[in-house]
Amino acid sequence: MVDPARSALMQRIRGKNTKPELLVRRLIHSMGYRFRLHRRDLPGRPDLVFPSRRKVIFVHGCFWHRHLGCKKASTPTTRRDFWQTKFAQNVERDARKERELQQAGWDVFVVWECETGDLKRLSGRLSEFLGPPAVTGKQASAEPTTSFASE
Repeated sequence: MVDPARSALMQRIRGKNTKPELLVRRLIHSMGYRFRLHRRDLPGRPDLVFPSRRKVIFVHGCFWHRHLGCKKASTPTTRRDFWQTKFAQNVERDARKERELQQAGWDVFVVWECETGDLKRLSGRLSEFLGPPAVTGKQASAEPTTSFASE
């Protein structure tokens, strides 16, 4: 039997729009990048999609996706066999979806939940992965223009 309190707790866990994901979305948007969310036509439904760059970002929870060496990737003490099987399936699925995306020509980047604690370092890694942000109409019009008067 499954403990009803545990079951209620597990039902509250979201698959998208999690706190780490929202934090990464705000950070990337503030850096000048624009993206699409959870594209259903892509393997694994990446959290952030940059179609023109052919790049995707997954924001993984350390517990569910088993971030190696992370203290948040603990294993519950009850029903250990169940959890180990569940985690192994999650890791295998993540690897499979990442391979499918790469074979389709997409670059994949994973942000781990624990990495959202150091936003300066994370923003540097994201900039390196994404390249320079596109210049939007507002940014382009804000730049000074040079006019050449005919003599």
